[in-house]
Amino acid sequence: MIAYLNGLLTEKNPAYIIVECKGVGYFVNISLNTYSQLPDNGEVKVHTHLIIREDSNTLYGFFTVEEKNLFGQLISVSGVGPNTARMILSSLTTNEVKGAIVNNDASVLQNVKGIGAKSAQRIVVDLKDKLEKEGVVKDEKLSATNNTIKEEALSALVMLGFVKNSAQKTINNILKNGESYSVEELVKLALKSL
Repeated sequence: MIAYLNGLLTEKNPAYIIVECKGVGYFVNISLNTYSQLPDNGEVKVHTHLIIREDSNTLYGFFTVEEKNLFGQLISVSGVGPNTARMILSSLTTNEVKGAIVNNDASVLQNVKGIGAKSAQRIVVDLKDKLEKEGVVKDEKLSATNNTIKEEALSALVMLGFVKNSAQKTINNILKNGESYSVEELVKLALKSL
């Protein structure tokens, strides 16, 4: 398994990055939280999780070990695949996800596109004890961090599997109020509407 990549960031998009290590470029799927924390270029260290399937080997990357570990815990839950886990980590910060789980607040997870009541409850039931053993405290304060604009937000939504036309309409509706958003804020708002 590839534990991490330490190399040159050659391409950065809201849904993936390419990291060059000794002449080899690795395509790494990322969450929006990781996207917002990575520099635009230069040397980076990305913690990775490799998923091997019959038809593909897919690399997922995270800025922090904490996010990587939470991704691993999420995909251990029955019915939660890597793309769903990435969607959760793109819509909520690690603190928000952990806080929702230890506080039995499945409704926070249900706000994520593609997560229904049963899946949200299963995540809470399966991971609550594990997170409490790690020292996550109930009523932990939840915080959100956001970052960068329209084409990048649209690109991120398309990479996450949404139809371009409907994603574009949603983004345009959000921008009608005249407020300015970062890419991450815009994508998060769009995820709640799509």
